[in-house]
Amino acid sequence: MAFDVSVAITWILFLALFPMAFFWLRRAWRILARRDFSEVALKRGEPPPDAQRWAPYTMLINGIAGTVVVVVIGLVLFSGIPYDTWTAIAGSTIWIKFMLDFALSRHAHGLGAKKKA
Repeated sequence: MAFDVSVAITWILFLALFPMAFFWLRRAWRILARRDFSEVALKRGEPPPDAQRWAPYTMLINGIAGTVVVVVIGLVLFSGIPYDTWTAIAGSTIWIKFMLDFALSRHAHGLGAKKKA
């Protein structure tokens, strides 16, 4: 097997799944068990004023995405799922998670311009 750029990208994607799953599941755990709302619907690093209202959505997004990634890792390691399948699942999960987080943060903080006091 010749080593080329596509093999390197594949390894980078696969190895990146481990910390992504860890951080996403940790964030879901912090919201569920510890009631820590400091990372809920962040916009410019700040949670919304009513972060507790948006916490279940953030927890679900992170919990589902983290679980899907853990399942993909398990399938790659233990059942030899085909390359095209696991990369499609992992890539789709990453993009959907990022888009949902973005949409939730914009919705939680409001879509309009900030009003001056």
